This record gives sequence, C-alpha cells and structure tokens, in this order.
Amino acid sequence: MDEREQIIERIAAATKRMRARALAMALQAGPNGAHLGSALSIMEITATLYCGVMKIDPKNPRWEDRDRFILSKGHGALSLYTAMAEAGLIGSEDLDTFEINGGDFPGQPAMNMDKGIEFSSGSLGHGLSLGVGVALAGKRRGKDFRTFVLMGDGECNEGTVWEAAMAASHFALGQLVAIVDSNKLQSDGPNSAILDMKDLVSKWRSFGWDAVEVDGHDPTRLYDVFMAQRVAADMPFVVIANTVKGKGVSFMENNNEWHHNRLSKEQHDVAVAELEK
Repeated sequence: MDEREQIIERIAAATKRMRARALAMALQAGPNGAHLGSALSIMEITATLYCGVMKIDPKNPRWEDRDRFILSKGHGALSLYTAMAEAGLIGSEDLDTFEINGGDFPGQPAMNMDKGIEFSSGSLGHGLSLGVGVALAGKRRGKDFRTFVLMGDGECNEGTVWEAAMAASHFALGQLVAIVDSNKLQSDGPNSAILDMKDLVSKWRSFGWDAVEVDGHDPTRLYDVFMAQRVAADMPFVVIANTVKGKGVSFMENNNEWHHNRLSKEQHDVAVAELEK
C-alpha cells in the first residue's frame, strides 16, 4: 500500500469514528438538540481536509504557514469538532464539552485560535468573504498557505456569496478553495422549492472560478481533487460536493426533520448499530 492509499484509508476510518462520536455528542446535548443532518453530510469532506490535505501543526495551532479552514455553514460544527479531534488539535475531553454553557465548543463555532478554530461562524453567507480576506492577505504577504471555505448549497442563495466570488476572481486568489455541500436541502425545505441553484458548476465558472463536481462521500475522489495541482494557478477553485443530508443513518438521510433535532437514547442506539454494520 502506497502513501496515498494509506492516507485515504486513514480518512475513511476517521470518518466512521467521527459519525459515531457526533451521535454521542448530540445525545449528550440533550434538550439543546444538534444539527446532525447538516454535520453528517460533510463528514468525508472535513475528514479529508483535516486528516489528509491541510498543512496544520497540532502542537502549534497558530503556526503562521498553516492552511486555514472556515466552516461557513457553522451549523455543521459536529463535523468540524470531530475532525479536529482526529487531527490531534483537540482532545476527547474537549468534545465532551459540546454545547455546555460557557464552553469552547458551542453549537456553532466560536473563534478560538488556541483550539484551532479560525473564525466564528453561523450567520450564513459570510464565510467566503472571510476566506477572500484571508487568502488576499496571504497573497500580499507572499505566503503559500491555502484557505478552505465550506458552505452549504442553500447558503448560495445569499448575495454576499456571489460578491465574494467576484472579488476572489478579480484578485486572482489561486490559493482559495471553496467547497459547496450540495445536499439539496436547507432549513426550510428542498432547495428546489425555495430558490433552486441549478448547475452550480457553470455558475461558479461564469464568476471566474475553476470548478469541479464530485461525490462528496468519496474520500478517494475528494483527496485527489484537493491534492491535484491546478493548471490555472491564479484562479480560485470550487468543489461542488454532492452529498446526502444525514448520511450514514437511514432515518436521517434526506429527512429535513434532522436539520436540527433532539436525539433520544433509542434513536442513538439504532443509528450506532447501523454505523457498525
């Protein structure tokens, strides 16, 4: 097995543990509930970034040359926190504090550089603008770190996303990578019934981005896409990741009741049994 295959195997194993841990954290959250569906759809994406792609130093989360990650769809925080734990940035004891009042790991990320959380997020439509600023600052300082921004497809209804997309192209931010979690659902229902963003690849290309479409649950494809050297080095890059909301738990998949919900012990046990299969 070569190094690439070992990394992809590690990503797949991490993803499985992350799903199980996210379920445990959601159960622990009790009446506060959690955004499980939104987190389960991006597990392979965050696992690939944190366990195989991004330049990070778990012992020095403020390392100047680290790659940056912005979870614009902040309600997917369970996926971020569990990926950070797999990468060694935080410990299991940190995950145990999820949604505890006054803790470092609320239901939406709060900036904490010492814990490796780059930005506060949750108000949708702003993450890409942050990413543009970070990438532009890096470019002007002669740095080669990459800035990754993960957003939802429903979030692309926001006009600020497209203002940022135009700015990224204008400033030729080749080190900026956006990922769109295309699970076809948002908090109020199907995208098709609210504001359908048809053919996202063509839309992003029309804004001057290099764009590809992938299976967002395929670690091999995700890893290869993120690691590939882009020919158009001065173009920002977007990955349209086709995903399933609630992926891995049958009663949550494509079920918008699990955008945010409370998880009972019985539901938790059924979900864990499915994952173990």
